[in-house]
Amino acid sequence: FQNLQETPAEIRAAWLEKLAALMEDCSGELIALLQTEGKKTLADAIAEVREAVDFCRYYAAEGRKYFDAAGTPLTGPTGESNHLRLMGRGVFVCISPWNFPLAICMGQVTAAVMAGNSVLAKPAEQTPLIAHRAVELLHQAGVPRAALQFLPGRGEVVGAGLCDDARVKGVSFTGSTEVAQLINR
Repeated sequence: FQNLQETPAEIRAAWLEKLAALMEDCSGELIALLQTEGKKTLADAIAEVREAVDFCRYYAAEGRKYFDAAGTPLTGPTGESNHLRLMGRGVFVCISPWNFPLAICMGQVTAAVMAGNSVLAKPAEQTPLIAHRAVELLHQAGVPRAALQFLPGRGEVVGAGLCDDARVKGVSFTGSTEVAQLINR
């Protein structure tokens, strides 16, 4: 996997802003996918696209503030110079649910990318086409394929295998309590 920690936060933020614009440009396609695959009403599909776009812009703005290479200066009680520097942890697995297949998927993935992590995006098995299109748009926005992979499949096979892999440094999951407890063991 490509380490996104070496990519400046400004570039990662620019990817997310480009993604927001791409999603707005192809909102009709995303709405149609949300309606056909996700069984969303028109109003709910429009709202979900807007929420996904909002996540992109929010994490871009926050990332510019908190992931600056110089770090955030901290005041020290004895006058020393301290800086808080945030960084990614490595490979993140993002497991998104069927009920918000675009917004939550994009919220998880864009947060992980902005933080400098590589991402394995595992969508709910009921809504893989929506997540696949979102990952395609992320690649189109500039996120390298070596840093973001799409891994559809059954949760108990693909999701479990990813979560059990020692190379995975974090999991972002939205779903049932039962599955969350399996992941957290």
